[in-house]
Amino acid sequence: MGTRILTVEDDERIRTSVRLALEDEGWTVEEAASGEDALNAFTREAADVVLIDIMLPGIDGFDVCRAIRRVSDVPIVMVTARADTHDVVAGLEAGADDYLTKPFAPKELSARIRALLRRARSADPGAPQMVFGDLEIIPEEGVVRLAGTDVHLTKTEFRLLVELATNPGRVLSREVLLERVWGYGYFGDGRLVDVHIRRLRTKIEPDPANPRYVVTIRGLGYKLQS
Repeated sequence: MGTRILTVEDDERIRTSVRLALEDEGWTVEEAASGEDALNAFTREAADVVLIDIMLPGIDGFDVCRAIRRVSDVPIVMVTARADTHDVVAGLEAGADDYLTKPFAPKELSARIRALLRRARSADPGAPQMVFGDLEIIPEEGVVRLAGTDVHLTKTEFRLLVELATNPGRVLSREVLLERVWGYGYFGDGRLVDVHIRRLRTKIEPDPANPRYVVTIRGLGYKLQS
């Protein structure tokens, strides 16, 4: 079965141009003009990637993202007309894996989607079970436990944690994490890393404000410690 992409955009002109660009890549595209339509479409048939415009009539893009994230780990890209930090961070905090700022080039959109699909379909075969205090990570099974209790992470959060765990005690810069976790080079944004680290901490840290496992090394990056 081919790759299916759900694009949620109320501007018909933009929605059509996005559909044509994605269909040129050989992907199947379903369009939705509102948040309600998007949720109905996703309920009928799950997509492989979802593109969500923030400014939508009725249910806005943030709420659409949260609703989908409650039931699925599908890769989500938020689309915003502004590179405003608030919009970007709010979209990532809602559960998006990445964001794009309008206007964007079709080649950049396609590159982002290909990177998301590669990450969604790749695994870490052969990676051993790793234990850091009360934190247990089993890459082959996609399992994370804290003090014996399963912790649900999105695919991106899980890949980020595994990348840090396979380099215990080593400081990894934002640039390295963007390349290894998101698969991005020159067009990556360090805010992706910072927000996902913050989300990860809320799930695995006994006290997210004073992290025990995922530690910030100011000016350098992040590391995972026992």
